[in-house]
This record gives sequence, structure tokens and C-alpha cells, in this order.
Amino acid sequence: MKLIYPSDKPFLSIIIPAHNESIRLPRSLESIRGFVSEQPYRSEVLVVENGSTDNTAEIAAKLLSDWPAARLIQLEGSGKGLAVKAGMLAATGYYRFMMDADLSMSVDEINKFLPPRLDVPVAIASREAHGAQRFNEPPLRHFIGRMFNTLVRTIVLPGLQDSQCGFKCFSAEAAERIFPLQTFTGWSFDVEVLAIACELGFDLREVPIHWTYQPGSRLSVFKDSLRMARELFEIRSNVKHGIYRASKA
Repeated sequence: MKLIYPSDKPFLSIIIPAHNESIRLPRSLESIRGFVSEQPYRSEVLVVENGSTDNTAEIAAKLLSDWPAARLIQLEGSGKGLAVKAGMLAATGYYRFMMDADLSMSVDEINKFLPPRLDVPVAIASREAHGAQRFNEPPLRHFIGRMFNTLVRTIVLPGLQDSQCGFKCFSAEAAERIFPLQTFTGWSFDVEVLAIACELGFDLREVPIHWTYQPGSRLSVFKDSLRMARELFEIRSNVKHGIYRASKA
């Protein structure tokens, strides 16, 4: 079945949070530009720089200067969640895909999240779903990640095997209803937006991917995991008190 979307706006928006990504961004944008140029649909790319202490913004501006379908958004605040929220709400595509600048998932897998291969309002990359593969991940990091996911499933999102992979796709309707309700701007924002999606009744699907560990992560495994664990209880409290159902009607 061929799906037809009006051409008044992009079919796909790619949102890239970029905090201190001056080293990885050039190669990643080259790969993304190559990918979108080969697709039969129209795309836009939004690089969202916030709180960088290096020259990420200058490099991004130069790389995007001759790319009409791409733009740079600069924010004063910090936090990956803040960047993703801004990008999702500034995007205009029918589908809005957030992806980490390290491209630990190849851009060639993006179409697995989109119609006609998959047509759900929320599709998230999973390193644990059947068929997924991980490469080069340090054993300790993997162990701590699985422990955190156990907390996520126990406290907030039962049955969800991987909430923290940095590649997620939202339909325009889902993005425009979910992200205005997002309150967390740090690493736990992933859990919150998925909890909101569930509270609003959106169908959510985990998509198995091939994922390669990339050194240079901004996540401090011990310190950030402890803070994120505390925030899970805040998210559960918000769910319990109906805060995320404000726009369900």
C-alpha cells in the first residue's frame, strides 16, 4: 500500500540534540545528508544546540549554511530533554525522529520507524527487542543500563524493554500533544515522554535495531543513574495524580 501525504510540509523531521558535539557532528551530518538525499520523501533536519562550551554552534551553522532543508536552533539552557522538546515542537514534519549525534544507530535504519513499514504514533528504537544487536558496549555499562530498565519497568513503564535509546519517532499529532507536557529536561525525559504517551493512549512500539557503543557519552553512569532513579518516582507520582492527562480530551 502506498501512503500519500500532502507536500505542504516535510514527511520526516530529524531532530539532533547537540551539546558539545563539535567533533562528532560533521561526520554525522554528512551521513544524514546523504541519507535524506536518497529518500523519495521530503525531509527537514533540525540541529538543536544548547549550553555547549565548545564551538558546536559555529560548526553546525557552517555545515548547514548550504543545506536549505536544515536549520540550527540555539537554546540558552542545558539538558538533552530541553533540546529534544524544542526540536519536536519546532519541527513541521508528519513524523519527527530524534537521534543522537553519535549515530550509534545507522541512519539507514530510520525507515524501519516510518510508513509504510511501520505506522504507529510512537516508535522507539530498542536494543533489547527480538532481533536487536549491541556492539562494543562495555559490560559494566550494559549491566547498569539493564538495572535501570528494571526500575523503569517496575516503577513507570511495565513491559518496556528499552526506554533510554536515543532514537525515537513520533507522529506530528503525538509530538504536539506529548512534548508540551514534558517537564524533565535531563536524561530521564525519555521515560517521562513515554509515560505521557501511554497516559494519552498512544500506541507505542519497540523497534529492534543494530546499536554500536560510541565512546564519549555525556552520561555519568553512576551519578546520573542515581538521579534518574529518583526522578522515576516523580514521574510515577505525576501519572498517579493525572498530571499528564491534562490534554487527553
